[in-house]
Amino acid sequence: MDDKVFSAIKSQVEKERYARKLGMKLVLVEPGHAIVEMAPGDDLANIFDMTHGGAIFSVIDEAFQVSCNSHGTIAVALSVTVTYHRPPAKNGTLRAESKEVHRSRKTGTYDIRVTDESGALIASCMALAYRKGEKLPFLRED
Repeated sequence: MDDKVFSAIKSQVEKERYARKLGMKLVLVEPGHAIVEMAPGDDLANIFDMTHGGAIFSVIDEAFQVSCNSHGTIAVALSVTVTYHRPPAKNGTLRAESKEVHRSRKTGTYDIRVTDESGALIASCMALAYRKGEKLPFLRED
């Protein structure tokens, strides 16, 4: 079942217009674990010509979305708390890694860290997902 879920999620992320628009790439999906990369360009800069916090949040949210849905059932965000530690260097790649800390029948807790190419911590996040218990709609029965 896991490989079928992972393959379906990868396919959905590749088709996701928002992820494509921001140039996100799904690097890894495993049970409760995901890595997403993004190289934010100048079009994602804020008024200080640094990568916008919303762009950093977007790569966090993508990794969170993949990791909390990796069990094959629908999970949606309840709470996301982000701490921004430093701005990323211009023209670098951001890597968001989401790891499941705890999962119950109804909720899941995730630790998400964004690093740059050198491994420097850009942002950290704790996120809580509500697990609906419904099968992912894009999983096809063969």
